[in-house]
Amino acid sequence: MRNISLFFKKVSKSAFIFAALSFLMVAGAQAQTDLVEGKTLFKSKCASCHALDHDGTGPALTELVKTLDDSFLIPWIKNNQALIASGNKQAIEASKLKPSEMTAFPTLTDAQVLNIVAYVKEGEPKVAVVPGAEVKDEGASGLSILGIVAIIVLSIIVLVVLGRAVKMLERLILEKQGIVVVEEENVSLAAGVKGLFKNKKFVFFFVLCLVMVLGSFGWMGMWETGVHTGYQPVQPIKFSHELHAGINQIDCQYCHTGAFKSKNSTIPSLNVCMNCHKNVQARKEDGQISPEIMKIYNALGYDADKQTYDKTKEKPIEWVRVHNLPDFAYFNHSQHVVVGEAAIRKEKGLNPKDPVCFACHGPVNTMEEIYQYSPLTMKWCINCHKDADISGKKDDAFYTKIIEAHEKIKKGEKITPAMLGGLECGKCHY
Repeated sequence: MRNISLFFKKVSKSAFIFAALSFLMVAGAQAQTDLVEGKTLFKSKCASCHALDHDGTGPALTELVKTLDDSFLIPWIKNNQALIASGNKQAIEASKLKPSEMTAFPTLTDAQVLNIVAYVKEGEPKVAVVPGAEVKDEGASGLSILGIVAIIVLSIIVLVVLGRAVKMLERLILEKQGIVVVEEENVSLAAGVKGLFKNKKFVFFFVLCLVMVLGSFGWMGMWETGVHTGYQPVQPIKFSHELHAGINQIDCQYCHTGAFKSKNSTIPSLNVCMNCHKNVQARKEDGQISPEIMKIYNALGYDADKQTYDKTKEKPIEWVRVHNLPDFAYFNHSQHVVVGEAAIRKEKGLNPKDPVCFACHGPVNTMEEIYQYSPLTMKWCINCHKDADISGKKDDAFYTKIIEAHEKIKKGEKITPAMLGGLECGKCHY
């Protein structure tokens, strides 16, 4: 009985320690999750006006928020104007910090506001930098490569030893059964290979395999000619779609305004970038503006300190085109993302909140730098045209016009190309 009680005592201690560690791990993971959510919400809701460590349209937040209570911050962030109107002295004083009226966020829950506050107080993790030291990406270490090579060599040795052991066991069994085992003559490797190539069947089989392998590689090479799936050129500015379209949830049309009303989606001008980046400067720990944002300022001749432009210093940003179609291929963005949006969404299985752009360009909200997601081959386009269901487009003006034209044809009335959109510039001009 004593042994049993000692056993349960040990088990109970172990269980208690395990439970305590599990609780701490879960609590730590929950805290980390809250900070991640807070950072995401801050980037999407607050970063256009506020920075953590320097003034922008609004004041620097980290040191300021540490002096304020959560009981004040929650109603202030959710609806600061209502708090000011109520006569709250602290809110009235806070409104004097900057002349701009702060945006209200009534849809945020108390928990979300507290997550934002927690992130603002914590700030970005600090990285210790040794003066004169340079961080290098050395890729896979030599020790890792040697380890992989050692494993492969060891595996080959084990296979050879096992093979010899099997042969030895077979020989012992045969000798025990009284069967005489004839020793094989040792033949050199060169002589063995030479003997194989004198065998006509082996030569035929070898040539057949060689033709099949070379033919397969040749066919794949020709088939992939002009197909640039995964193409990701180096751009003059490291623009992150993951940050802008993903974390900050900026709509595709905000930058690519032409996609919904013209043939081309258009590359946004730098003035569009400046709508946000006149204030959002992503400063480093030493107070320097982000190098990528500085490229925008330099191209526009913009002085961030004086907030002035010098037109004599303007120069274009030479973006590298990612998605290229042959000159003989005509593609109209607006026709697909407006007229065919519902059919494309259904065919590609997009989520209701995802922009229709994802159907061809892939999940750009997860791409640090944009790359060609789809093959954009004729076969790929034709397969979509074969499967997309447009039967529900009867109320669309484009299809209504076609139906009206067919009715006129049945009645013998005159039909001209102009009635079917034949006067559109894009029909002839690329």
